Amino acid sequence: MKRTPLDAVHREAAARMVDFGGWEMPLHYGSQLEEHHAVRRDAGLFDVSHMRVVDVRGGEARAFLRRALANDVGRLATPGRALYSCMLADDGGVLDDLIVYLVRDDFFRAVVNAATAEKDVAWLESLRARWAMDVAIEPRGDLAILALQGPRALERLAQALPAVGAVAGTLAPFSASHVADFMVARTGYTGEDGFEIVMPAAQAVSTWRSLVAAGARPCGLAARDTLRLEAGMNLYGQDMDAATSPYDAGLDWTVDLRGERDFVGREAILARGARRERVGLALLDAAGVLRAHQDVFAGEEHVGEVTSGTFSPTLGRSIALARVRRGIAPGSVVQVAVRGKRLAARVVKPAFVRHGKSLLPPEEAP
Repeated sequence: MKRTPLDAVHREAAARMVDFGGWEMPLHYGSQLEEHHAVRRDAGLFDVSHMRVVDVRGGEARAFLRRALANDVGRLATPGRALYSCMLADDGGVLDDLIVYLVRDDFFRAVVNAATAEKDVAWLESLRARWAMDVAIEPRGDLAILALQGPRALERLAQALPAVGAVAGTLAPFSASHVADFMVARTGYTGEDGFEIVMPAAQAVSTWRSLVAAGARPCGLAARDTLRLEAGMNLYGQDMDAATSPYDAGLDWTVDLRGERDFVGREAILARGARRERVGLALLDAAGVLRAHQDVFAGEEHVGEVTSGTFSPTLGRSIALARVRRGIAPGSVVQVAVRGKRLAARVVKPAFVRHGKSLLPPEEAP
């Protein structure tokens, strides 16, 4: 089992530790529900050091990433700007989803998922060799990442780390800046304002303690999952994987087909097209909970399955992401097989909560 630099801190706080992609990580610190609400109402702090920073450097770094990723880093003109993208296999399947930051024209920084990090680096190295390009792929195991999320995240950050907070307050969403050894980005995985902070691993414990002392509540994987699902955000390995086209996972907006840019998987996804689409489901029956792999029906027709489901603490009902046949419109009522019964669910747009507010239609809002 791998452990982050904050492992001892989590244990001191009596966190319940679990295996997550080969990493021993905190599931919660006593109350998943309270941690979830802390992020929606104040500020929550997550250890996301299991995710891997990968630096791509060299004279052809931009050209390399334009070919390696489905979204176009050529759009990044100002240092600090960030881009969300899928990294595709030759057959168009999603190998990973990631964020890439422009540091300077010969230096890009990507943050990839923990469970896929080693495969991602190997894949990028194989592409570098395939194309014989002047780039260096550097996984940064010496760095840690914290995520501070919530409406009071900036306030807590400014109190704990004044220099970092001063810079963070000037950032637009999906941008980053460096402050001494820290990189702070206005990004996150919760649907709230917040920051992801990259730092030398040796400074992770002191930074964590400073943020907690400033009022940020430690939060675990359980709250992170309910928060991201309320925000309608995919989880790699659950809502998409190497067998899934980005079009079938609701990520067509991340595929930049403008111009003649050739990128890995382009021809495959164009030939395959969109076979399924991602929808949100809001359960109409208060007695059930939607979970991954439950079957979805329209009348007697099997139309797809749930990819992620949970009880939403903010909405007070069960919600889910599902992959279904195309043409099932928002507002439709479908049935989901839950513990041997078919329960009614409303089809909605996939984001359920943003900035603490329900995005459900008025007739479905709590």
